[in-house]
Amino acid sequence: MPDRRTSRDRRRLTATVTDLAVRRQRALLVSLAADGRSAADAELSLLELARLTDTAGSDPVGQVVQQRSRPDPATFIGKGKAAQLAELGRRLDVDVVVMDGELTPVQQRNLQDAFGCDVVDRVAVILDIFAQHASSREGMAQVELALLRHRLPRLRGKGKALSQQAGGLGGARRGPGETKLETDRRRVQSRIAALEHQIAGMHTSRATQRKARRRSGLATASLVGYTNAGKSSLLNRLTGAGVLVEDRLFSTLDATVRRLPLPSGRTVLVSDTVGFVRRLPHELVEAFRSTLEEAVETDLLIHVVDAAAPDPDGQIEAVRTTLAQVGGAGHDELLVVNKVDAAAPPVVQRLLALYPGSVAVSAATGVGIDGLLAALDERLAPVLVELDLLVPHARGDLVASLHRLGEVITESHEPAGVRVEARLPAAEVPAFLPYSV
Repeated sequence: MPDRRTSRDRRRLTATVTDLAVRRQRALLVSLAADGRSAADAELSLLELARLTDTAGSDPVGQVVQQRSRPDPATFIGKGKAAQLAELGRRLDVDVVVMDGELTPVQQRNLQDAFGCDVVDRVAVILDIFAQHASSREGMAQVELALLRHRLPRLRGKGKALSQQAGGLGGARRGPGETKLETDRRRVQSRIAALEHQIAGMHTSRATQRKARRRSGLATASLVGYTNAGKSSLLNRLTGAGVLVEDRLFSTLDATVRRLPLPSGRTVLVSDTVGFVRRLPHELVEAFRSTLEEAVETDLLIHVVDAAAPDPDGQIEAVRTTLAQVGGAGHDELLVVNKVDAAAPPVVQRLLALYPGSVAVSAATGVGIDGLLAALDERLAPVLVELDLLVPHARGDLVASLHRLGEVITESHEPAGVRVEARLPAAEVPAFLPYSV
């Protein structure tokens, strides 16, 4: 049947759909300076929360810092402050209030009653961003697991109104049966168990891939750093990986591994990892543990820091704190001071002086990349052991392995076999000791 709507009707319908598609929530952001946290720290954290909120799809229209000796156990910010901000929220016509902290289920429920709109915490915002950006099977499973772990204690029921049919045989009523809330909790717990089993299988697969890379004899390095520090841009600059790059937080979540030729002619495997942030939710750390462990199971951490950020030292500390949670404390690390094209020169010089051995680069312009490659070549140079070997003629495979694994200095054919002087990585020496002269 032909469409009888007029062109005006079609335009009106299109405009309505477009408005719905682009409409973003208006958000009021609230930070708490408590438990020894200064107002300056709270302001800095609020700036980051504004970027997180924008990335999640909402527009910050108001920001407030509340000072208290400690968070209020019932409302986080205090009953009086909640009433005051509720009035502010109505004047600003906000759709959601975002708290710069982790709310308990009771605090969230009380605040929603006070504000009359949705109230979420910093954890929920970060989880929402991860849910939007996960694309691989493993990434989506990890994010779903973190979301369910966060939501499980926050499930709410409405009493008997949500109860199923009462229990009892022969129509005898012995109280309400299983409530809708209990059913939801059971389903969530069942899904969590299934996801944990699924991710455990992926972890085994990752371990197998790591072993295969080790057998290849190639050195490995992992890019780590604060979100939006420029890790993906640097990987693209070094290897031409073509990884998505955006000026937004957590643009990429899925690991990417690429080969990188070094000036010496050797090749290393470089992997990009998920970006970190201050107070990364423990649900995400646990869910992404296998991915984060991938970062520390490497020969070298390439720690990228944004020199143009308001607090680069705080970002460095946040990354190291998260790595320590998965066993990465004290790992061999090369600090790369990025975005020198946008940062103040005194800041760059201070960071280079504060962290000896660090290098300054700009992933955007290519400045300093040659110095970074030289530093990687030096830091990833294997410890070589010099051997004098006599390999039987029938073991040509061993001679080929020497060329592949190390550096052959001299090679000559003798009646008893092939005489080879070579330098090998220490880990490869035991296999050749039986042929040592």
